[in-house]
Amino acid sequence: MSKNLLEQLREVTVVVADTGDIKAIEKFKPQDATTNPSLITAAAQMPEYQGIVDQTLLQAKKDAGAEATQAQIVSLAFDRLAVAFGLKILQIIPGRVSTEVDARLSYDTEATLTKARDLIAQYKAAGIGRDRVLIKIATTWEGIRAAEILEKEGIHCNLTLLFGLHQAIACAEAGVTLISPFVGRILDWYKKDTGRDSYPAAEDPGVLSVTKIYNYYKKFGYKTEVMGASFRNLGEITELAGSDLLTISPSLLAELQSTVAELPRKLDPAKAASLEIEKISIDKASYDKMHAADRMATDKLDEGIKGFTKALEDLEKLLADRLVRLEGEVVASH
Repeated sequence: MSKNLLEQLREVTVVVADTGDIKAIEKFKPQDATTNPSLITAAAQMPEYQGIVDQTLLQAKKDAGAEATQAQIVSLAFDRLAVAFGLKILQIIPGRVSTEVDARLSYDTEATLTKARDLIAQYKAAGIGRDRVLIKIATTWEGIRAAEILEKEGIHCNLTLLFGLHQAIACAEAGVTLISPFVGRILDWYKKDTGRDSYPAAEDPGVLSVTKIYNYYKKFGYKTEVMGASFRNLGEITELAGSDLLTISPSLLAELQSTVAELPRKLDPAKAASLEIEKISIDKASYDKMHAADRMATDKLDEGIKGFTKALEDLEKLLADRLVRLEGEVVASH
């Protein structure tokens, strides 16, 4: 009996679930899981998670004190909600959960450090060690600098919204634990830019980008792990079989599980070691220069930060509305 694609993928790659939906995580049993504001917003609107949301809001209101504004309560609740979902996920998975720093702090190293340390302190208070949490930070120069400091403190980071080799090299040189290059978003940009409807999986620009990063890391012996993310189709995933990790949405996990076919390993450290690759050293000037020259990376990083920011604002609005309703219920019950 042949194995399905998901079983074979697990033999060469750590599979991570890209969702805040606890039920989906229970179903697919990934090693790790990652959340972000849009995933948490989606989960927070599901009736089965209403209890977590309400409890978090009421506790935040109590802890913020009588003088706190609604905005302060909501801000406190948002961070706690990310950790509350993280804790719930950690009860199911054996590995690590990624929890995101507020995207609005992406260009502020100090504020990112403060927020990251606070998230780790919340996990610690709940009895979760640093080895089980990845702090997710956007791959700006400022974000990479924050990650470098956090890694030295033993706080592990997942650098997200990564689109270019310059970002990947800067992360590896900073000793970052893990990077999440966005395969599907790279494809989206190229389709729009060229007017093409599709690319064969082996020529998919997102696949080529992650392959290049993976080979570079393995060639030069970097410890930073590569976790392909944001997939649009099955072909993108099967072309990256062998990547250190892949984070995959529940719908694509289901497709992998229901497909029986051969899955050859495409990415391999031994193969990478034999490649002719030029080593590049990155400082702020060369990072900025390479970033400016890479239209796709410039566009997508900016768009990604704006997208995560909007998702945060949507979640804050959702929490603010819910807080008003809860306060109304409390008043009515007295």
